[in-house]
Amino acid sequence: MHLNIQLSLFFTLLLLLQVQQGYTVQEIQTSHENILKINSAGEMMRCSAAMDVLFLMDGSYSVGKSSFERSKHYALKLCQTLDIGPDKVRVGVIQFGSTPRLEFPLDAYTTKQELKKHMKKVSYRGGSTQTGLALKYVLRKGFPGGRNSSSPVARIAILLSDGMSQGNTVQAAAQLKETGVVLFAVGLRYPRWEELHTLASEPVENHVFFAEHFYDAVNGLYTTLSTFFVCNATPTGCRVESFLCERKTLETVKELQGNFMCWKGSKGFSPYTSLCPYYRYNRAYRRHQTVCHRTICPDPCDSEPCLNGGTCVSEGPEDYHCVCPPGYEGDPHCSPALSLDCSVDLLFLLEGSATLTVDGFLRLKSFLKRFLQTVIGPDTPSKVGLAVFGGETRVEAQVGKFKKDLKGLLKGVEALQSIGGETNTGQALRYVTRHGFLSAPIFADVADDLPRVVVLLTATPAADEVVLPSKYARDREIFLIAVGPEFLKEQLNNITGNPQRTLTYSLPDRLNAKIPELKAKICSVDQQGCLGQAVDLVFAVDASGGVSADNFSILLDFIRTLTVQFDINRDVAQVALVVYGRRPTTVFHLDTYETGSAILKAVGDANYQGGAASTGAALLHIHSHVLTVAKGARPGVNKAVVVLTDGSGAGDAVVPAQKIRDNGVSLFVVGTGDVQREKLLQVVGSEEHMITAPSYEDLKYFEDVLVQMLCSEIKKPVNLCSPNPCMNDGKCILSGVSFRCQCRGFEGPHCEKKRRSSSTRGDLPRPAGLRRKVRPKKSHQELLHQYKLHRRRHAA
Repeated sequence: MHLNIQLSLFFTLLLLLQVQQGYTVQEIQTSHENILKINSAGEMMRCSAAMDVLFLMDGSYSVGKSSFERSKHYALKLCQTLDIGPDKVRVGVIQFGSTPRLEFPLDAYTTKQELKKHMKKVSYRGGSTQTGLALKYVLRKGFPGGRNSSSPVARIAILLSDGMSQGNTVQAAAQLKETGVVLFAVGLRYPRWEELHTLASEPVENHVFFAEHFYDAVNGLYTTLSTFFVCNATPTGCRVESFLCERKTLETVKELQGNFMCWKGSKGFSPYTSLCPYYRYNRAYRRHQTVCHRTICPDPCDSEPCLNGGTCVSEGPEDYHCVCPPGYEGDPHCSPALSLDCSVDLLFLLEGSATLTVDGFLRLKSFLKRFLQTVIGPDTPSKVGLAVFGGETRVEAQVGKFKKDLKGLLKGVEALQSIGGETNTGQALRYVTRHGFLSAPIFADVADDLPRVVVLLTATPAADEVVLPSKYARDREIFLIAVGPEFLKEQLNNITGNPQRTLTYSLPDRLNAKIPELKAKICSVDQQGCLGQAVDLVFAVDASGGVSADNFSILLDFIRTLTVQFDINRDVAQVALVVYGRRPTTVFHLDTYETGSAILKAVGDANYQGGAASTGAALLHIHSHVLTVAKGARPGVNKAVVVLTDGSGAGDAVVPAQKIRDNGVSLFVVGTGDVQREKLLQVVGSEEHMITAPSYEDLKYFEDVLVQMLCSEIKKPVNLCSPNPCMNDGKCILSGVSFRCQCRGFEGPHCEKKRRSSSTRGDLPRPAGLRRKVRPKKSHQELLHQYKLHRRRHAA
C-alpha cells in the first residue's frame, strides 16, 4: 500500500514532463496503471522449480560503485522470491571488470538467509568492462557448483551490465546460448541497449530488462520463465499481457561551435598560430521503442469502486480502500456524506479580475465545482446561480436556472471565464443584489420566499469601497458569506458584517477542506431560532453614559427580537435581564416570567442609568445573584450570558468573566460602535463568542448570528455540577445521571436552609481543640498605631 502511494505521487510529478514530450494524457494514464499493476503482481510471483541461477555482475569503472550496489539490490530482490535450496534453486555470483572472479559458487549457500548475507558482502572492484572474458569464463568453467548432466535442470545466466564492453562479446554469448543456457541481459545506469540485445536469448524483448525498475524487471524475468515453461510463477487469476514500452540511453552529442586562435608546433620547432575548431558536448536521451511482456493481475480498483472523485488504493489482489475528497469521508466508497438539505436561494459570486492569476481563478472554479459535487443531490431543495466579477459583473446563471440539473450546473461552472479588470467587489455586491435573484421576467417585482444567500469567492483585495455596498445588500435581506485567504479576513468581515459568516484558509491547497464548514454556514441562515432547546439565558445590558438613552432603547429592542426565537416556559427556555452602570440591577430573574409575551412587556421596564460602567461588577452580580438555584437557575440545563456594551467599562471584567466561564457558563459579548476589540476578546475568551457591530442601527444584521452562536452552545452536553447548583459553598457530587449537595452548616437539596442546632442550651462544653481563645482588647492608641502602619505599607 505504501509503495503504491509513493508511486502515485511520483507519477503525478512525471505527468507534466511526459505531456511536454508529446504523450497524450490517456496514454500516460494507461502506462501508469500498467506499472502499478506490474509492481503489484511482481510482489506476488514466486518460482520454485529446480534451477541453477548464475549472476554475472559488471563491476567495471563505467558502471560505478552506486550502480553496482543497485545491481546487487536487484539480485537480492530476485532471490527473495526464489525457493532457495539444494534441490530447488541454487544461486552463484561472478563479478567481472578487467578479469572475471567467482564470488561464490552455486552450491555455497543453501538457505535464503545465508545467500542474502553473503550477497551483501560482495564488494565493488572496478577495472575495464571485459564482458567477453566473463562469458568465456562460464564457457570454460561451466556453472561452478551446479548440478551435473545426470540431473538436468534449467541453467539461467543473468548478466547485469551497462553494455559498454571492450572487445568482442557476440561470439562468446552465442556459444554460451548454444549450450542450452538461457541468457538474460539486465541494463544498469544508462545502458547501451544495442549490445544487450545482441547478448540476450531470443526473443530479445522477453530477455532484456532495466535494473533501475526492479519490480518491473523481476516481473519480466518471471514472466519469461513462466512463458517458456521453466517454472510456473504466474499467480492464480493473473495473465501475461503485451504492450509498447520505451527504454532510454543517455548519449553524448558532439557539436561544432566555431573556431578560436591556438598555437601549433612545426617540424622546425617554430610554433605558429592557426584557427582551431571549438566543440560543445551535449548529453541527450535517445529512446528505444520495444514490446514488453509482463504478468498483470486483476486489480480491485479496475472496477472503479470509489465514487465522486475518490482515489482507489489497492491493498493486494482483493482488498482496497478509497481516499475520499472533503465531504465524502464518512463512506468507504465516497458516497455523499454532506447534503445541502436547507432551502435557500444561493448565488456564487466568483472573482475573475486581472489581479487574480490564471491558477488562482482555476483554483476557485475547482473549489466551487467540488463543493457542488459534494452537497448537491437530486433532492436538494436549494436553487443555485453563478456570477463572475472583475472590472464588471456578469450573472452567468440566475438562481434557479439549473434546478435539479447537477450536470448542467457543473458545465456552467466549467464554462465560467475570467473577466479581467480591477477587483471591484463592492460594485459586484450591488449588482448581484439587484439582478442575481430574479426567477423570471414576469415575476421580477415579486420577492422570493426563500432566504437569499450570496457566497463571495475571492482571493485579492477589493479595489473599491465594500462597507456601504455590503450594507446595501444586507438591508435588502441578502445573507453574505465570504470565502478567501487569511490576509483578507478583516476586509471579508466588513463585507459579511460578522466573523461567523467569514471563512478563511491559510494555504490554497487547504481550500477544499472547508467544504463542510461552508455548507454549515449556508444552511445556518435557514434555521429559525432555538425553539425546543432548554437554556437559562441572561442578558446584561450596558446602561451607562457611554450608551445614550436612545441607543439603550435600541439594545432593548434587540433583546425583544432575540427572545421571540426561544420557547419561553418553565421547562424549556428561561430569560433574565440585568442592566448596569456603575452598579448592576436585576430587572427580572430567570423564574419571574413564564411566557414570551410577559418578557417582551417586562423588557420595557428597564431604566437607563447613565454614569460610568462596570462590566465586571455586572458579571459578579450575575454569578452570585442571578445564576443561582434560589433565583430560578435549573441544574442540568445549559446556561449562557450575553453582554451588550460599547466596551468602555470592560476593563474590570476579565477576572469575573473567567470565573463565569470556569463555572460552565457560555459567555458572549456584543460590542457596538468604536469598541476596543482586544479588551473585549480578553473578556469573552474566544473570537467565536464575540460580535462587533459598526453602529447601533446595524445590530439588526446580527440577530440571527447571535442566535446561531447560542444554539451551537446550548446543544452541547450538560455537566450537572457546572455551574455549581449547591448554595452556601456546598460541594456538588455527581452520582450517575444525577447529583447531590454536600452541605456545611446548611441543609436541603441545594444547601439552601441553615442547619438547626441540635441543642437549645448554650452552656455545653466545647472540645478542647475548638474552644475559642479570648484575646485581650486593644486600646484606642494601639488600634490607631496599627492603622497608620497599614497605610504606610499600602503606600509603599
